Amino acid sequence: MRKILNKIKQYETIIIHGHKRPDGDCYGAQFGLKNIIQESFPEKNVYVVGQRSEFVDFVGKMDEISDDTYQNALSIVVDTAVVDRISDSRYTLGKEVIKIDHHIPIDQYGDIQWVDTSFPSCAQMISYFYYKYKKELKLTLEGAIALYTGIVTDTGRFRFRGVTELTHQMAGMLISKGVDVEYIDNQLSTETLEMIALKGYVYSNFVTQKGFVYLKMTRDVINKYQVTDEQAASMVNLIGGIEGFPVWALFIEYPNEIRIRLRSNGPTIDKLANKWGGGGHQKAAGCRLNDWNELDQFIKDAEEVVRVYREEA
Repeated sequence: MRKILNKIKQYETIIIHGHKRPDGDCYGAQFGLKNIIQESFPEKNVYVVGQRSEFVDFVGKMDEISDDTYQNALSIVVDTAVVDRISDSRYTLGKEVIKIDHHIPIDQYGDIQWVDTSFPSCAQMISYFYYKYKKELKLTLEGAIALYTGIVTDTGRFRFRGVTELTHQMAGMLISKGVDVEYIDNQLSTETLEMIALKGYVYSNFVTQKGFVYLKMTRDVINKYQVTDEQAASMVNLIGGIEGFPVWALFIEYPNEIRIRLRSNGPTIDKLANKWGGGGHQKAAGCRLNDWNELDQFIKDAEEVVRVYREEA
């Protein structure tokens, strides 16, 4: 952390990247870090780049910058374990690259890497970074809102196993900065009629296998219910927590690939995700299919994970 702070002090231009199809934690870490750097060092130029997320758009707006901006700049990539998932590949144009992440490490990129899987969210890592060096750093309400949003979304509103005393300590620190928890909850909870209708489809069409639950979210379904890909992807949580089915997945058909959002409340699934070209946490990961013909094999692999887990239990 001290090396990262020293690099931040060293560079005049800092560009913060996240991952493709960003979630609340990605946005929270990006915009929270931007706020800390800007408020602490007003003379620096700090930018957040990458894909936009409508779900957490209230946290901040992405910057549009030219390639020239990367000249003699520091690139910081947050919340991203895999190189090909980094949003905006221009991060390599920076003079140096820093990686800050809480996922199980896969790709060893970055001149400096701060990777700690004990943190349930990258936003908590950034919050802790501020807390550790708060005599040298500043954080305003704007940044606190971003960081709190990141912690809340990636911990399932403080329900997941990775939540610790430190998680609540950091959340409390952010609330002391003026965060309105009711405002953030309202922002994250408001849904359109289309989303409600899609939930009905999900509950009516999920498939149960041997301890494994899944749903195919094809393009025609996404188009029929007039939702965004991001909204469709959020449906993964609806099919979790079913008694007797500790592993579940949402298969989402994007224009150029089939992504898998994989979850578990029992077996570890990160190795299954690795096998299918992805990665993540032990209980929450992502991977992909090349085409729908591979679905049957993935189901068999998921069933095997459940079988081994039950035998060992």
